[in-house]
Amino acid sequence: MTRRTHVHPELDNPGAGAPFFSTWKVGTPLRQRQTVEAIAATWERRPWPAEGLLGYYVYTGLDGSTLLHYSQWADEQAYEAFVKTRRQERNDEIDTAVPGIERQWLGRYRRYRGLTRDEAPVPGCIVIVDVEFEGPDPDRQRAWVDAVLGALDSEPNPHPGGISAHFHLGTDGTRVLNYAEWETAQAHIDALAAPGDGVGTPAAREQWERVQTWPGLKSSTVSRYAYALGLVPD
Repeated sequence: MTRRTHVHPELDNPGAGAPFFSTWKVGTPLRQRQTVEAIAATWERRPWPAEGLLGYYVYTGLDGSTLLHYSQWADEQAYEAFVKTRRQERNDEIDTAVPGIERQWLGRYRRYRGLTRDEAPVPGCIVIVDVEFEGPDPDRQRAWVDAVLGALDSEPNPHPGGISAHFHLGTDGTRVLNYAEWETAQAHIDALAAPGDGVGTPAAREQWERVQTWPGLKSSTVSRYAYALGLVPD
């Protein structure tokens, strides 16, 4: 069966060979809450849909309009089988409960590298950094992530509100997604407002400027979310 959990996902789960991210636009904070409950009700009344699905997590955007979905699949074949047999009935029931949902984007990724501070607390905010490059280049994806982690390592006094960063490489070769855990949304806002205009401390300025001016870097967006729902097999 399917059960609800309040435990945050383990981003470095070695069994999650195919992590997927997607976003829905629902419009208002009320509709965010209604959609989360519709997802929970739809899934909880059904058996867990696939052995290859390790967990499914939903987050409410602090913009009051969007939902982020994160699912951990053993491999893409398990996801494709779910799409053919189980996904549509769930989406239909959710859409009946909350009409007008806009499903905006689905990204297929592989987790590459990450870091987590010692004795990490439960995160109060999830920050998603979505980076897009001009054209597919897996080597560039990895090199850029390596440079970001190098810049983080060079910070003499990292912001105390940061908990972790988990970098995922898009399977299309053009995107990188950082799932970052923070103690609070305000801690992340304060970190970006610190001296250096979000680039980093003076000691690491050169490394951060290199990251932000990487050849082929097309765009970078930042979104903040709150954990709302976790679903796992019982």
